[in-house]
Amino acid sequence: MSRSNNADHFFQTSDSLATTERKAAKANNKRGNPVKLPSKILAAIEDQNSGGTAVYVAQAAGEVKRTSQVKKVFSPGIAPLTCLAICRKSQTLFAGCWDKHIYSINVGRGGSRQRLSGHTDFVKCLITTSLNGKSILVSGGADASIIVWDVQTGKQLHKLKGHTKSLQDLAIDPLSLPEGASEPQDSFTLFTASSDREIRRWHISLNSAYELPESIDSPILAHETSVYSLRFDTEGDLWTASADKTAQHLVRSRGWEADTVLQHPDFVRDVVVAEDLGVVVTACRDEEVRVWDVASGDLVCTYAGHFEEVTGLVLLGRSAVSVSIDGTVRKWGLGKQDFAQYKELLQQEHTDEDKDAPTKKGESMLSAEEEAELAELMDD
Repeated sequence: MSRSNNADHFFQTSDSLATTERKAAKANNKRGNPVKLPSKILAAIEDQNSGGTAVYVAQAAGEVKRTSQVKKVFSPGIAPLTCLAICRKSQTLFAGCWDKHIYSINVGRGGSRQRLSGHTDFVKCLITTSLNGKSILVSGGADASIIVWDVQTGKQLHKLKGHTKSLQDLAIDPLSLPEGASEPQDSFTLFTASSDREIRRWHISLNSAYELPESIDSPILAHETSVYSLRFDTEGDLWTASADKTAQHLVRSRGWEADTVLQHPDFVRDVVVAEDLGVVVTACRDEEVRVWDVASGDLVCTYAGHFEEVTGLVLLGRSAVSVSIDGTVRKWGLGKQDFAQYKELLQQEHTDEDKDAPTKKGESMLSAEEEAELAELMDD
């Protein structure tokens, strides 16, 4: 145990103190052009009306903010907000909360707030789409239930249960949509991820909702534990992120077998794929954002800037935006030139540290020979 008279150090181990000091030192870095917010950030989505320049973030303080000239959008309560989704047609922004409710506000016209109640535990994930022109919202909760909502009326259309533990993410199968369409018509297939490690599949329409027979018999079991994120690529294959410390690429034509497994030192909280750039980006609990080559699975660049767990990623053009428990929003380039510039920045930082090193408190300004000569003089 360390000894200290600082009250902040009482009942802390040496490792705990070292971690605190490391994070305090790292907190001042400007990598990724950080935007600092006053509380932990638990989720983020793109503001699709910003032209790729802004995101909405959900904060533990119970507020939703928009990061371009940081602006509060709305503050539904004091409980942490865990997830976000936006309905483009109605311009309604939804926020899931620890208090079991879903809050919404019309960001196009302002005002027009609503609260949806149906879950019996934390709301963990949200997604919006439409059916036959009707806007719908799908939510997943820590109560292991999935609810399909009519956005206009706020009424429940369906409530589903198949998972045994908390829902973590929702994704719409792009191959269940009409060819060339970006949204469903009569129905769609919903993929769901959970803390029970299973990925399940559901048929959703306005009149009916049920788990697909093949999912009941054989849920997708690619990971050893909780699956946090689901992302489809243009081929209809699936990228996943898990607490088993891997991100995986699951191939549909092989029965969802993994052909790429990206190993991490800690939980992988999110994954996004930029196919046009040939990279996949992962967010890890170890505070790092990693960029991988899609074709080879090789690690291309590790962006180190956050000083707490990275909780989410958003693709904005040729960049990835990351959010963290540290309360910062950071932006990382995904091109080869961006990787080269980042490496140059690291080299410059190391050079500057080396220049400053002799002037640090307690360190000698003398060379080894000068130290020996001084010691001899002191003995005389």
